[in-house]
Amino acid sequence: MGFHTYDIENAAAMNDSDRFRFCSIEELLGLFEPGGTVADLGSGTGFFTQHVAAHADRLIAIDIQPAMHEWFRREGLPANVDLLTAPIGSLGLADDALDGAVSTFTFHEFNSQSAIDELARTIRPGGQIAIVDWTATGPGAEGPPTDHRYSLAEATAAVADQPFTVEVASERDETFAIGLRRDA
Repeated sequence: MGFHTYDIENAAAMNDSDRFRFCSIEELLGLFEPGGTVADLGSGTGFFTQHVAAHADRLIAIDIQPAMHEWFRREGLPANVDLLTAPIGSLGLADDALDGAVSTFTFHEFNSQSAIDELARTIRPGGQIAIVDWTATGPGAEGPPTDHRYSLAEATAAVADQPFTVEVASERDETFAIGLRRDA
């Protein structure tokens, strides 16, 4: 695998409500408690971000592509959303700055030791992370090619040496879902 990003030329597809069949807002919100300051890791056009923002005091929409932030701005940012252009492995946030984070269909794009280390540093003790992504064990009919994905086992192994407890781990036909809590 390796670092890659979603092609901005296909950004309109990110706002297709058909994406909810792979992860509904209810499912996403069920993986963590979205109050306080929450980060959306790879927020893209803000499709999921706007829904999570409605349940957070403050949401930091993080994307490495300024063009994705511009798209989100044009669509209309919720008042409690701040945009941050940064790689997940180098957020520039204070230690324990986040009460939670979500990653919807972006884990395969940012997973690295530096990104996992940065999440362990910036998520406060007791804070949670919700991850939903395409699984490498799926048929690959939707989403990125299977060789660009991680399995549920690989994704949970990525955080095994960090201060996180896996509270939820499930795999479906094309996706997996993980709910993590930062140890106290």
